[in-house]
Amino acid sequence: MLEPELQNLCETLATQAQTASRALVTASTQQKDAWLLASAEAIERQRDPIRAANDTDVSAARRTDMSAANIDRLTLTPARLRAMAEGLRQVAALPDPIGEIREDAVRPNGLRVQKIGVPLGVIFFLYESRPNVTVDAGGLCVKAGNAVILRGGKEATHSNRALHAILQRELATAGLPTDAVQLVPTLDRAAVGLLLKMDDRIDLVIPRGGESLIRRVAAEATMPVLKHYQGNCHVYVDERADLSMAERIILNGKCQRPGVCNATESLLVHAAIAGEFLPKLVASLRTAGVEIRGCPQTVERIPEATLATDADYAAEFLGLILSVKVVTGLPEALEHIRRFGSKHTDAIVTADAATAREFVAKVDSAAVVVNASTRFNDGFEIGLGAEIGISTDKFHARGPCGLRELTSYKYILTGNGQIRV
Repeated sequence: MLEPELQNLCETLATQAQTASRALVTASTQQKDAWLLASAEAIERQRDPIRAANDTDVSAARRTDMSAANIDRLTLTPARLRAMAEGLRQVAALPDPIGEIREDAVRPNGLRVQKIGVPLGVIFFLYESRPNVTVDAGGLCVKAGNAVILRGGKEATHSNRALHAILQRELATAGLPTDAVQLVPTLDRAAVGLLLKMDDRIDLVIPRGGESLIRRVAAEATMPVLKHYQGNCHVYVDERADLSMAERIILNGKCQRPGVCNATESLLVHAAIAGEFLPKLVASLRTAGVEIRGCPQTVERIPEATLATDADYAAEFLGLILSVKVVTGLPEALEHIRRFGSKHTDAIVTADAATAREFVAKVDSAAVVVNASTRFNDGFEIGLGAEIGISTDKFHARGPCGLRELTSYKYILTGNGQIRV
């Protein structure tokens, strides 16, 4: 596409989104929920055409050098289609954050001060591989009163178009602006750069994908960015852990779906139980096809393990590789997480309540987990209905970003003639 045409296209998308966002401010909760529920039904009703579109994308991906983890992210199984629909229903069941009174007080002079939830406005959302994100992002943004411009990866083109068509059709049926959910119609990467400069019409950008995409967006965007760079998630197995529980948690965190950001990438084991625990654990990991990269003490106990480097300890593998380190106790585990962690999700397995409390207090991550899998740091799993991503920032939102994280607030001051003296 020629540069003037691309510029016009991007300006049109941004302007249409801004107009739609202004209409959504006064859309009723009933309208938004009706759209969510109708979209969920339509996804289930049209599962065969959606799967056919997805098969086209997956077949094309298999002919490239795409990793198994990314092909997994791309694939829409029947279970994932059902989960997408259920996610929309959960969002519909959640309270509407728009107009929510978050604070309400009367000043000594009789002035009433209220803090109420309001939409952010227009969100530009970039994502790779996972077409279910089209539905999650659209549903959450509109329920929170925002218009969204979606820019999915080229590998999911047919899937994204099929899902977007459903969302847009149901918007019209519900009496909502169809431009509330737009899909960038070109794969030209220059479109991203142009949209990132339109801070006069776009209020927030959310990149969800590989580290290179996120760093590009953070460098080029002229509006705020909600992001996380990596998901290097740790599990620390304490000397007072239930070792059977620890094994289940690690196998689930590493193997249930290794190509996602909340998968377990790093394992820390207390030296007092390493000799008993590691050989049994690694036997199970070996059966699942997991490669171990460990410290000298790990390699001593696990002959097939390779010696880990600092790069391994810092890595988000997104595959069946696990870094392992034997530590002397909680202080060394905490230092390792501080040095190599990504502030995404870190877990401890222990029967000692005091150790758990110290771990929770001292680990500076978006989610800290006690005696459960890192895979639970997910909007659907913690009751948000769905999420638009997981933020490791501390401002304006942190952790799984659901409805409330896609809003801001404003103050309403109501008086009966008060003046300031």
